[in-house]
Amino acid sequence: MNVDKAKKRIQKRVQRGFKGYPQISIEYFGKTPDLAMEAVITFLSEENGEPQIQRFTSDKDVREDEAIQSVLLKIIERAEANTVVESRAISII
Repeated sequence: MNVDKAKKRIQKRVQRGFKGYPQISIEYFGKTPDLAMEAVITFLSEENGEPQIQRFTSDKDVREDEAIQSVLLKIIERAEANTVVESRAISII
C-alpha cells in the first residue's frame, strides 16, 4: 500500500476521536525531534486492561516507511479498534 494512503487512512481513524474500546495508541521515538526511528503501537481491549505493546524500528523515518505504516493500518483494522490515538510529536530516546 502507498505510504500516503496508509497515513491518510490512519489519520482518518485518529480524527474520529474517542469512541470507546478497543483502543490503539501510536507513538513515535527517535534520537532527534525530526527523525522517528521507532514506532510503538499499544492495544487496550478495555479500560484499565493489560496493554499489548508492539515496536517497529527502521534506519529511516518510520513515518515515511511504507511497510511499517501499512502494518500499523492492518493492526488497527484487524483489532477493530473503535479509538485510535496518535502522538504526532517524536519522543527523544
